[in-house]
Amino acid sequence: MSIRRHRPGEATPSSERVSAAAPRPKEASSRPRLAERLSRTRQAVAAPFGRIGVGRIDEATFDELAETLLSADVGLKSTGRILDALREKVRAGAVGAFPGALITALRAEIVAGFAGEDRALKRNEEPPSVWLFVGVNGVGKTTTIGKLAAQEVAEGRSVVVAAGDTFRAAACDQLASWATRCGATLVRGADGADPSSVIFDAVEHATARCRDLVLADSAGRIHTKANLMDELRKVKRVADRPPGRVSEVLLVIDATTGQNGLLQAREFTSAVGVTGIVLTKLDGAAKGGIVLAIREELGLPIKLVGIGEGVDDLVPFDPDDFAAALLGD
Repeated sequence: MSIRRHRPGEATPSSERVSAAAPRPKEASSRPRLAERLSRTRQAVAAPFGRIGVGRIDEATFDELAETLLSADVGLKSTGRILDALREKVRAGAVGAFPGALITALRAEIVAGFAGEDRALKRNEEPPSVWLFVGVNGVGKTTTIGKLAAQEVAEGRSVVVAAGDTFRAAACDQLASWATRCGATLVRGADGADPSSVIFDAVEHATARCRDLVLADSAGRIHTKANLMDELRKVKRVADRPPGRVSEVLLVIDATTGQNGLLQAREFTSAVGVTGIVLTKLDGAAKGGIVLAIREELGLPIKLVGIGEGVDDLVPFDPDDFAAALLGD
């Protein structure tokens, strides 16, 4: 692969490293709160919760709450645990009789389910840190990488982006555009090249130049196809070879897929040891409860959520904000 400076307005060749300088995006401190951005989710989900717990709390109330939780994609296991905890609080007199007391307790129970969770993005003691992004096609991996690269550069870190989705030229071009805009370095190969070789080259490039971080894209994998998951295992092994060391394997899930996202999380975790979830499209028609199902059944932390198209619309997951968005203020 050749190395040269990419000039504004110049087409990006099919095999190169691109270093680009551009005005940095605004600081992450201006990012919106999660609860403020999930208006469509709240319209779809919060209204039914608002009708629960207004009157006398009885078994019919819990039946209605169970139905509402399940319709919000919370899942059977999480719903059962939450209902058991709330029933115990009602029996102990810990839930007040005022309207909405049950929802107040529900909100506290949802937040408590994330207690002790480590949602920090892990970095190696010695650079570069390698973050590998995996997931099925269409979930927003490439866009997520572009946004995260822009945010990391804005915070003063040097970033190399590995265009490992070599089977989709559009994905590589999209990452090239992000690199040009935010000042990251892009490493890409020829169309159809071995994704592992592109990612390994990116790690070597970052190591030789003491770059802080490698964000590695991977080709979308259908989690039910064994041969495709085997190829992804190879990508992970190669990315983890010295001088590289993968500190995060981030599974990107489209929140609108509901319980299918839980199946994806199981399969990808089994294949490549997922360390955290990026949940995209949570600003759309997603019901949001899949967050609880993933945490409950797999113990995987939700590290980032996508709530829009802008650079600042990729935000750290916050349980309090999420509970407010799910249940309404």
